[in-house]
Amino acid sequence: MDHSIGPKSLAAFDRARALIPGGVNSPARAFGAVGGSPLFIDRAEGAYIFDIDGRRFLDYIGSWGPMILGHACPEVVDAVVRAVGRGSSYGAPTEAESELAEQIIDAVPSIERVRLVNSGTEATMSAIRVARGATGRDKVIKFAGNYHGHVDSLLVAAGSAAATLGVPDSPGVTAGAGGDTIVLPYNDVAALEEAFNQHGSKIAAVILEPVVGNMGLVIPSSEFLNSLRSITEKAGTILIFDEVMTGFRLAYGGAQQRFGITPDMTTLGKIVGGGMPLAAYGGRADIMDQVLPAGKVFQAGTLSGNPVAVAAGSATLRILKEESPYDSLDKMGDRLSEGLADAATAAGVPHQVQHVGSMVTLFFNPDPVRNWDDADRSDREAYARYFWGMIGEGIYMPCSQFEALFFSRVHTEAMIDQTIDAAKKVLASF
Repeated sequence: MDHSIGPKSLAAFDRARALIPGGVNSPARAFGAVGGSPLFIDRAEGAYIFDIDGRRFLDYIGSWGPMILGHACPEVVDAVVRAVGRGSSYGAPTEAESELAEQIIDAVPSIERVRLVNSGTEATMSAIRVARGATGRDKVIKFAGNYHGHVDSLLVAAGSAAATLGVPDSPGVTAGAGGDTIVLPYNDVAALEEAFNQHGSKIAAVILEPVVGNMGLVIPSSEFLNSLRSITEKAGTILIFDEVMTGFRLAYGGAQQRFGITPDMTTLGKIVGGGMPLAAYGGRADIMDQVLPAGKVFQAGTLSGNPVAVAAGSATLRILKEESPYDSLDKMGDRLSEGLADAATAAGVPHQVQHVGSMVTLFFNPDPVRNWDDADRSDREAYARYFWGMIGEGIYMPCSQFEALFFSRVHTEAMIDQTIDAAKKVLASF
């Protein structure tokens, strides 16, 4: 396994570990799932990132999803520079906030009112609180392997770095915090029906990733999505789509537009902020009007609606609406997925390639992955070997089997083919 990291990155990691827990400000960045030390990044441009040792990598992380336009998109950079030149924060309303809200409401089928926050975790935490306040109920259903940020009540059987690090139930999360959370297997309609048979009148909300990116890319069945919608409607339960990853990526209106299923509430992050710390939650007007000061459910934030972040998000959504790159992204996703599958087949490596649009996962798993139990049977050591092999070829893939890759509108067919050729070389070495 090639753990060749440049000397400057090694020194930077040593320095960081003396200052920051584990040397990183978010766990997945530590490369714990693949071994070795992380690359420290100096800058990024277009489809590439550059480490502090001067090496260039074709990037398939895109800051874990936000950079759908590519890094340092000139129009977004210009919008940020103009905004920060007028002041970085006011703690007061701006018209730009309303403009971004109008863009979100125009795009996302389920959203009639929206509240801006600073992170996906804030969005899901707030959405759960509002759902409980609106229904007067306590219980929430989530699905194993779905990650909704580090919210206490939702950090149970979580995916992403929580699964990678083997701490799906974090120390510091009390039994009471998760006591009203019901965890079900993803794509299991029978388990969903049974949960509602037992607890239906007490369930405030069901929250899920409508396409999962946090246990690798896992696709919902149409039966599962349709059952979710009909069962929650019948029970008076609020259906929440966590589209922090999928919002504005799988379609301009997110996974709910792509699949034709409209939830009651939606959480957004990543792309909606154009790479800046901005997220949002929204939904039907009667639900969102429960939020203070219109209603009584408390949620607040000093930097919510920050003008610099709003400028980045608004510019990003404007470009996505005008250019609508989604057909092209779908075709690129097909090309990459087919190429990775062919490479693994030629090398005799057991695998599954699963993708929707510009989100893809190569699972080192001989069987289809429909839920967390399936994903958990993937060969983590094989993925780590693949990851480091691709690093050696100048390709920066997600540093965990349980993270989807992302690519942008500036990734070209030649770049996709370069990636496939690199995968053929790496996998042949197995």
